[in-house]
Amino acid sequence: MKVLIDTNVILDWLMAREPNSTDAKFIMEQCLFGEVDGYVASHSFSDLFFILRKDYSVEKRKKLLSLLCEGMNVVPEDKDMILSVLHREEWRDLEDGLQMQCAKNEEVDYIITQNLKDFRYSEIKALSEKQFCEIIRFN
Repeated sequence: MKVLIDTNVILDWLMAREPNSTDAKFIMEQCLFGEVDGYVASHSFSDLFFILRKDYSVEKRKKLLSLLCEGMNVVPEDKDMILSVLHREEWRDLEDGLQMQCAKNEEVDYIITQNLKDFRYSEIKALSEKQFCEIIRFN
């Protein structure tokens, strides 16, 4: 199974954010060490590096993101992908649109996110962390 992991799921995992930290940890373990083929959009790394600045030193952030980069498939973004999102009226948020476009380009099965409403126009089905964990645990 191939899944694109939204930035918010990675933040739930790294920051132990409740109520999703347990599910996020399970998802990331499945992607890094299990049977799930995990993908991360390249822009997520700069977002994560910035957001984590209050909780982790520069050295720690570099180490965490290096491990994430080595353990996951990184989806590159280019001019055509950005323009595709910018030209679609239904995508009001560039970041969410890029997540969807990355998922579409890689033909993943699901986008895993805590913000399902942001992906109502996605061509790839979005699942919450909880929904995805239920699928994995019962397969």
